[in-house]
Amino acid sequence: MSVLRSLLFVPGNQARMLEKAMQSRPDAFVPDLEDSVPIDEKANAREIVASRLPQLAEAGPLVIPRVNSLDTGHCEDDLAAVVGLHIDGVSVGKIYTTKDVETISDILEQLEKKAGIPVGHVKLVLWIETAMAIVQCYEICAASPRIIGAAFGAEDLTNDMGIERNEDDSEVAVARHLLCLAARAADVLALDTPFFAFRDPEGLQQNALASKKIGFKGKFAIHPAQIDLINTTFSPSPADIDHARRVVAAFEEAERLGRGSTSLDGKVVDVPVVKRARALLDIAERISNA
Repeated sequence: MSVLRSLLFVPGNQARMLEKAMQSRPDAFVPDLEDSVPIDEKANAREIVASRLPQLAEAGPLVIPRVNSLDTGHCEDDLAAVVGLHIDGVSVGKIYTTKDVETISDILEQLEKKAGIPVGHVKLVLWIETAMAIVQCYEICAASPRIIGAAFGAEDLTNDMGIERNEDDSEVAVARHLLCLAARAADVLALDTPFFAFRDPEGLQQNALASKKIGFKGKFAIHPAQIDLINTTFSPSPADIDHARRVVAAFEEAERLGRGSTSLDGKVVDVPVVKRARALLDIAERISNA
């Protein structure tokens, strides 16, 4: 699961939307039991999602349902409805502290044992979307080996802070950077908040490029039309791959000559540069093999 470029939200109480989503190819389906489902529809959404999980799993992408946060009182019922072999992980809303992670991990362990699946099978993508979570972000991201991703929730964070949400993300810039740094330090993926103007591909591209620039490795989508653009943005381009191969070749030739650095196209190629190039090539290979 080291590549999660696009994660598609689908309202869990909308059976037709879940079925339609199966025709798309994000890196992960995220049938949603949280914000896109009204309170009175929570139980119905659990039943619909649980019944569609085998089909979602057969479609190919990873399946990572989003469940309600612990403080809603719905989390345990949500987890009980979805935990099994047909999911790869769960995405949990509004994580506040490491204690939340411990509680969720304990619930998952019991449900895995009940379902007869290996303990640890269900991974975690945690939503960091409050001031409390931002200031404890590294501790949260490092709290369990189940954790594969930290998702940034801009809408809930601005609500928690009592500030207006702006199109340029200036009001959440510090929080976004902190999450990316914490996620990298904990060796999990930083995943960006959705771009809600789904009829604005140019705006989405600009937003996704800005996210990638500061360390996000993927982004949530709210419409299938967003998937291709998100995947392209968070994938190495053919030019990137070609340049990385040239960097590695130039450095390896320098090593054969007993040098620790060289140059390519007028720029220095040393150890950090070649490490970055090799990492890019590794990502490109994993994407091509997915």
